[in-house]
Amino acid sequence: MTQAASFQIDYLQYLGADGQPVREFPPALRDPAALLPLFKQMLYVRTFDTKAIALQRTGKLGTYAPCLGHEATHVGIGAAMAEGDVYAPSYREYGVLFMRGVRPREVLLYWGGDERGNDFQQGAARHDFPFCVPISTQCLHAAGAALAFQLRGEPNVAVATCGDGGTSKTDFYAALNSAGAYKLPLVLGVVNNGWAISVPRSAQTGAQTLAQKGIAGGLFCLQVDGNDLVAVLEAMRIATERARKGEGGSVIEFMTYRLSDHTTADDARRYRDDAEVKAAWKEEPLLRLRTWLTAQGAWSEAEEAAWKEECERLVAIEVDAYLATAVQPVEAMFDYLYADPPPELLAQRAAAIAMEQRHG
Repeated sequence: MTQAASFQIDYLQYLGADGQPVREFPPALRDPAALLPLFKQMLYVRTFDTKAIALQRTGKLGTYAPCLGHEATHVGIGAAMAEGDVYAPSYREYGVLFMRGVRPREVLLYWGGDERGNDFQQGAARHDFPFCVPISTQCLHAAGAALAFQLRGEPNVAVATCGDGGTSKTDFYAALNSAGAYKLPLVLGVVNNGWAISVPRSAQTGAQTLAQKGIAGGLFCLQVDGNDLVAVLEAMRIATERARKGEGGSVIEFMTYRLSDHTTADDARRYRDDAEVKAAWKEEPLLRLRTWLTAQGAWSEAEEAAWKEECERLVAIEVDAYLATAVQPVEAMFDYLYADPPPELLAQRAAAIAMEQRHG
C-alpha cells in the first residue's frame, strides 16, 4: 500500500518543572518584566480560588468548580487575547475571565445562584459568552462567532476552552470541522487536566493525544506544557496570529493537572491515588515560574508575602461586594425567558410570588 497522508503532533515547552529553561525563550518573553505581572495574576487567581472554596464550605456559596493547578493555562490564554476577540468559557477558567475584565464578584454571584454573574459588565468580557456548564457546547458558540468575524472581515479571533473529556463530545468535533471547512479564526483550547470528573484520560478516548483530534478537521494542532506559562503564551501567539492572517483554526492541548476536586461536591480521593496528586504538585505552574523569576532577581520571598497580603485584601473587597448584593425578587426567574410569556408560565410566576409573600 502507498501512504495517503502522515501527521505529527509537536510538543511545546520552555520552562521545565524544576524552573530551569529547556530551550531559549521567545524574544518577547526573555525579560522577566514581561512575565512578572502574569505570575502575580496567577497568585491572585489562586488566592481567589482558595477563598471561594472557603465560602462554599461555610454555606455562603453554592457548588463551586476550583481551578487549582490551571493558573498558567488560564492566565496565559487570557493574556494572549485581544480586546476585540471573543471568549466562550466553560465553568472553571477564572484566570481567563479576570484577564478579560470579569470581576471576581461576578464569578461569586454566578456560583451563588444569581444569573447576573453571567452578565459581564467590564472590559473585553462584555462581548464574551457566559459560563457554559453543558460540556463543550461552548465550542459551537465560538465557531459561530468566528464565522461572524470572517463574514464581517474583522481581524478577530474566537477562543473556546473545554476539558479533556469535552473532546469526546460531538459539539467539539462539529466546531473543529466547521473551522476546517470554512477556515475560521477559531482556537479550541483543550485543558487536559487528566480527569473528566472521575473518569481518567485513559478511559475517555483511544487517541494518542487530544491535540491530534483537530487533524481530522484540517486544523493546526499542538500539544503544550500547560504548567509552563511561557509555552502557553507562545502557543496562543502562534494560533491567534494564524487566525488573524486567515490561515484557519487551531486545536491546542494544554497538559496540566487538576490539583483539587472536580467541584466542591466531589471527593477526588475516591478515584485518584495520593501518589499521583503528590507527583503533580511537583510540576505545578506557580512553583516553576517562581523559581525562574527568583533566579533572575525579579522576585523574592518578601515580595511574594507582601503580594499575597494584597491579594487577600483585594479578594476580600470582591467577597464583600458579592455578599452585599441584594437578592433578586423571586419573579426574576420568570421574567427573562420569553418576550410574551405563555399563560402557564404566568400562572407559575403568580404562584411563586404568592408563596414568597406568605413566607416573607
